[in-house]
Amino acid sequence: MANVNSENFAKLARMGIVQSFFIFVSASVALVLETKYLIPFLARRTGQETIMFWFIVGGLGIFFPLIVVALMILRSEGYTLKRSVWIERLRFKSMSKTDWIWSVSSLVVIGISSALIMKGIEALVGNVAHSPSFMEFEPLTPGRYWLLAAWFPYWILNIMGEEILWRGVMLPRQEVAFGKWAWIVHAIGWGIFHIAFGWQLLLTLFPILIVQSYVVYKRKNSWVGVIIHAGLNGPSFIAIALGALG
Repeated sequence: MANVNSENFAKLARMGIVQSFFIFVSASVALVLETKYLIPFLARRTGQETIMFWFIVGGLGIFFPLIVVALMILRSEGYTLKRSVWIERLRFKSMSKTDWIWSVSSLVVIGISSALIMKGIEALVGNVAHSPSFMEFEPLTPGRYWLLAAWFPYWILNIMGEEILWRGVMLPRQEVAFGKWAWIVHAIGWGIFHIAFGWQLLLTLFPILIVQSYVVYKRKNSWVGVIIHAGLNGPSFIAIALGALG
């Protein structure tokens, strides 16, 4: 296996339009099929809440496979997942003070921008769901707080599955192919992955698609993506679960 150093990293293979969008579109198709057909089918057959099957199917059927694909790509490059590869190839580096400033600032910008977009959509078409149909559920009551325990491992797979493949594996190779425009190509592909969420929610996701892609490209640190993604995704779900957002 190759040793990871600056010389090897400089020789990282490009990931152009065809390969990039093959991965994004394939993941998007899987997400559409699983959320449109498999999850509703399982919910109807069992009488259980749809959200439970999203945790299971989304976690094991979408986000865990993203990690598998990431490992397959790394292996094709001649790497195994070890500390040096994690830090240098996947760019999960220690967070600097500047990284934290960019991350926190991004959370604020994305949060405000998404809220304004949602308000704009509501003004045009009426109420907008804060979650796609396959993630809808009634706010938790004392007897249903156990759903938070079911959500947590799914959340870890969600965040790390996407960040390892999209930002850790793919973005550095897209930078080789597209240079300073890599973050735009990346944001478009990441948006395609979210098509199953519907056009209204996709519009509200526009700020995170653009801002996070740019900031991770700018800082060259995948932990920045994890912090932004988790910092928006986690609190938003908890707010919806507790009835504070809906």
